[in-house]
Amino acid sequence: MLLKKINTVLTAAFILFILWFGTEFILSPEAAVPGFGLPSGPSGDGDGFLIVKGIRDVVLALVLCILLVTGHRRALGWVLLVEALAAYGDMTTVLAHHGSVATALAVHGLTATLMVVNGLLMMRETRKVAAVPVAPAPQPA
Repeated sequence: MLLKKINTVLTAAFILFILWFGTEFILSPEAAVPGFGLPSGPSGDGDGFLIVKGIRDVVLALVLCILLVTGHRRALGWVLLVEALAAYGDMTTVLAHHGSVATALAVHGLTATLMVVNGLLMMRETRKVAAVPVAPAPQPA
């Protein structure tokens, strides 16, 4: 029961963090750029690309939220593992474009790694439930 509570709190924290970060990119893209870790934002009319990033983050958070609220905890574990790839991708993008190494590792890398840990803990929590054999259907006489 303690593992379930820890997983729920961690997942809720990820949902809130991702929603906040995504909303920042939608509402104020130019102000959100420094927190992402890239050396500069897009020039010209590049805010659209930043808003797309924000929308992606909000959608990722909503998927987690729906699975958490509906109690699909094993699916939630898998989705946490897959969505960690987006954060690892962000980390790689920052590093590849000569952005802040500290932000790449401390924000994106740490977030991704914690998502993987949370996903694996969620899989461990649901392992026993998923392994329960289903009784065979009665055969007609």
